[in-house]
Amino acid sequence: MAKPTTKQELKDYCLRQLGAPVLEINVADEQVDDLLDDTIQFFNERHFDGVEKTYLKYQISQDDIDRGRGGTSSAGITTTGVGIVTTTGTSTNIPGFGTVTSNFYETSNFIQVPDSVIGIEKIFKFDTSSISGGMFSIKYQLFLNDLYFFNSVDLLTYRMTKSYLEDIDFLLTTDKQVRFNQRQNRLYLDIDWNAQEVNNFLVIECYRAMDPENFSKVYNDSFVKRYLTAAIKKQWGQNLIKFQGVKLPGGVELNGRAIYEDGQRELDEIKQKMSSDYELPPMDMIG
Repeated sequence: MAKPTTKQELKDYCLRQLGAPVLEINVADEQVDDLLDDTIQFFNERHFDGVEKTYLKYQISQDDIDRGRGGTSSAGITTTGVGIVTTTGTSTNIPGFGTVTSNFYETSNFIQVPDSVIGIEKIFKFDTSSISGGMFSIKYQLFLNDLYFFNSVDLLTYRMTKSYLEDIDFLLTTDKQVRFNQRQNRLYLDIDWNAQEVNNFLVIECYRAMDPENFSKVYNDSFVKRYLTAAIKKQWGQNLIKFQGVKLPGGVELNGRAIYEDGQRELDEIKQKMSSDYELPPMDMIG
């Protein structure tokens, strides 16, 4: 099938590109499955079509607040201080001073996120802003007193005023600092947990990996098909390398190394094209 929509159809498509069923592709089904999983992982981590930008809502629980404040949660986890737990302690014997003990601590105020989340951009502001929140905010008063009809204020003046207010809002109500690593699946929130309330919601802006089982078009992606075909070719050549120089009936000689090198070259070209065409460029470092 030229447009695969399942894992098996994608595998059959790639094998046909290599010559099956006319040729026997000396690659085990288990090896093809492993290569397919690696291809999808690479597609999710490096290709801009391999992820989707989404917003997840999380409801704060009493356990989250207890863990952040320090104390004992309903799960039996005990912390000391404001969300601080002891991680490691080291002792060193220094001549003339005796034994010096150093303890290291880390925060325990993290939220477990789904495995499909591979990157988190930010947490939207969830506290009241004096600039734009509430009836007595500056934004509300500006609309109430100065914009009672559209021609009363020039748009440029209004835009400059809005920019000024946003600068004040940024200084008074800064964005909450977050830390995240997809190998941990932990979202650390550097906030004051004493100011949080149970059942409040956090809105998380994040990137989620596209699951091909839910979005079958991933199997038909041109990059996925080309990458998996080249990966199978490389594996095919690697399997045949040990038969290098062996003569088959009729004088035919297998050249596994040439197949391996062709597959490796195609993978290198695809990865190079990935970096230039399909991968988001890194942000410039200033200063």
